[in-house]
Amino acid sequence: MTRWAAQVSPENVWPEYPRPTMVRPEWKNLNGLWDYAIRPKQEDRPGQWDGKILVPFCAESALSGVGKAVQPDQRLWYRRTFELPQDWTGGRVLLHFGAVDWEATVWLNGKPLGVHRGGYDAFSFDITDALHKQGPQELLLAVWDPTNTGTQPRGKQVLKPGGIWYTAVTGIWQTVWLEHVPASYIAALRNTPDADTGTVAVEVELVGAQPGDRLRAVGLDGQKEVVQAEAEPGKPLVLKIPQPKLWSPENPFLYDLQVELLRQGQPVDQVRSYFGLRSVRIGKDENGLVRILLNGKFLFQMGTLDQGWWPDGLYTAPTDEALRYDLEVLKRLGMNMLRKHVKVEPERLYYWCDRLGILVWQDMPSGDRGIGGKNPDLQRSPESAAQFKQELQAMIRGRYNHPSIIMWVPYNEGWGQWNTVEVCQWIKQWDPTRLVNNASGWKDRGVGDVHDIHSYPGPAMPQPEPNRAIVLGEFGGLGLALPGHLWREEGAWGYRSFRNPQELTIAYLGLIEKLQPLVHAGLSAAVYTQTSDVELEVNGLMTYDRAVLKPDERVVREAHRRLYLPPPVIKTILPTSQQEGQIWRYTTEPPPA
Repeated sequence: MTRWAAQVSPENVWPEYPRPTMVRPEWKNLNGLWDYAIRPKQEDRPGQWDGKILVPFCAESALSGVGKAVQPDQRLWYRRTFELPQDWTGGRVLLHFGAVDWEATVWLNGKPLGVHRGGYDAFSFDITDALHKQGPQELLLAVWDPTNTGTQPRGKQVLKPGGIWYTAVTGIWQTVWLEHVPASYIAALRNTPDADTGTVAVEVELVGAQPGDRLRAVGLDGQKEVVQAEAEPGKPLVLKIPQPKLWSPENPFLYDLQVELLRQGQPVDQVRSYFGLRSVRIGKDENGLVRILLNGKFLFQMGTLDQGWWPDGLYTAPTDEALRYDLEVLKRLGMNMLRKHVKVEPERLYYWCDRLGILVWQDMPSGDRGIGGKNPDLQRSPESAAQFKQELQAMIRGRYNHPSIIMWVPYNEGWGQWNTVEVCQWIKQWDPTRLVNNASGWKDRGVGDVHDIHSYPGPAMPQPEPNRAIVLGEFGGLGLALPGHLWREEGAWGYRSFRNPQELTIAYLGLIEKLQPLVHAGLSAAVYTQTSDVELEVNGLMTYDRAVLKPDERVVREAHRRLYLPPPVIKTILPTSQQEGQIWRYTTEPPPA
């Protein structure tokens, strides 16, 4: 368990507003104790319940209070009642699920609301017409999850965990909540910054708009209004920022944003959001090397492979403070990036990356099956292909407004790698503002914006290319098992194992020292494996319980600082034979003085 587990109770579990990129004041949190039952898949609603489960923790986790595996031939049922706040009169009521793994069927007061398939994206229902006029409302949910017996995106979840594969997660694992909205309301925002022009285009999705309605957006620097724009529904609101402040890891400046739906000049609905002005592209640095450019300049990216697993909550961090803590540790170590590995996190993780200044490479959760070293792309079934595309697009749509995310990574090491060229084209169509990494490790198809290799322990780099940046998507994996902080006392492993923190620190510094010349030779980024230990893997910078930071923080931070310095000036004293053979003269006699 982590130290934050003691702060969790049914009354205060994940109380934070779950959608920081579009905020309304009228909402009700449904996290807390629900009834649950695990039953054979073919059975209908349970007549009796097995006990209580603490939402939003999955059934397999300790914090859920259940701690039981749910098999592919079973369903996990949930039930709870709630009452609406008395001042929620008129308008509509929306029911939101942050994420449910994997297939969720939902009823309210016995009326079916719908079915959602996908373990990582938010979904919602307008429940207004299913509500009783007063008194308790009964919410019922049935979840089925095939885990690794199916082809759906699932990341590192398996029914029999071991090695690099982890405990399966079933059911609700992000916040469930209600939202009160007007009859005509703002349903979604899409904020597209352009750092080159100092503008942001705000696209607004509406429900119930009427002829003559208008949209208004206001950009703020703190409490000060700096820009305002109006447009008719269906057209973007373009805000031109005077003397724009750019977002970067060194200065993660965010503008606040207010968006209103106007009717006869009066606000009908209003939401709060934010945006950061930044650009990311591929281009040449002052030495002619092809690099990843942030706001037009090369900034070396150093970060970790971030699995996002917790010993007490599995997929769900115990608290928002815990979620933020991992990011704060990376900042303390002098890192500026993380690669979010085959998992899509709750929006609040990206909110903290936006606030703290951490660049994010976002993986698509893997699924289906892998391919071998020289094999062509996988042939998926039509059902598998359609589900992958649906969840990929949902990931991009759901996390689009976070300036910290700069790269989409559809594939890792050939896991589920299918239709690579066209998938990269889809991603660029859905989001032309960010980079695409066609495959992190092993199965590069020569497309996308970067060539990404893995090297353990490494480091290493691919040959520079004329049109793509080169990155090291995984390296390191140095292991240190610390008794008292292990998932299990037996079976712990790392790619290279060490006996104590001192040995680990020396080895880590050796890797970073070898990394420096690669940066100057053209490497744009490096991803160390990994943020924390996970289950039997002990190659984290922190233990699984986040109680111990293994290497020496001060010396690691200083080593990372040197990665961001300008390249040294190298003068040739004697030519080497690295590129071209050299002729040397010799004599057996002492040379003249």
